[in-house]
Amino acid sequence: MSVKPIELLGGESVYCINQSQLKSAFRLANEDAESGPRIRSEIAALEEKLSRNERAALAFVLIDRLLKTSEH
Repeated sequence: MSVKPIELLGGESVYCINQSQLKSAFRLANEDAESGPRIRSEIAALEEKLSRNERAALAFVLIDRLLKTSEH
């Protein structure tokens, strides 16, 4: 059974990520001495374990959960 890919582009916008947020995320993941290695390690592990659709679902669910919870 073939699974239809989750569409990442197009359709009605639900979440808006601005360029500043995206740049900050890439800086944290690629340049921060403490967080960068942890983030890159988790990404590598997820890319090994999860399909493209599963990674897309995880990304969307994480963004939604971040929007609905405050930092503790």
